Amino acid sequence: MELERGERPWGTYTVLEENRNYKIKRIEVKPGQRLSLQMHHHRSEHWIVVSGTARVTCGDDEYTVNVNESTFIPIGRNHRLENPGKIPLVIIEVQSGEYLGEDDIVRFDDDYHRCETPAASCADEEG
Repeated sequence: MELERGERPWGTYTVLEENRNYKIKRIEVKPGQRLSLQMHHHRSEHWIVVSGTARVTCGDDEYTVNVNESTFIPIGRNHRLENPGKIPLVIIEVQSGEYLGEDDIVRFDDDYHRCETPAASCADEEG
């Protein structure tokens, strides 16, 4: 079985396993890069840092997650993952929910101009 991989302006992702109610991804974020500020209607996410340091925005909170630490992103909560460090950030992301499609992404802010309006839903790609 070939793993699904994707390249994005911020880094890469690989789907390690996928089932009906969960999906497990390896996400690598380049130094100084960040994913869009986004939310999901149908899934929660659990992020485990395996290399580097993550700056996480979850709702109104911003905090650091170090190696061997994790954080939980509830369904419907605005969130962002960022690499403030000088080495690649690698996380394992476990998505859980009734629907795990990539079109369940609503972007609010994006450094790579993938949304035409600030609150537009951009269903074309992860992160």
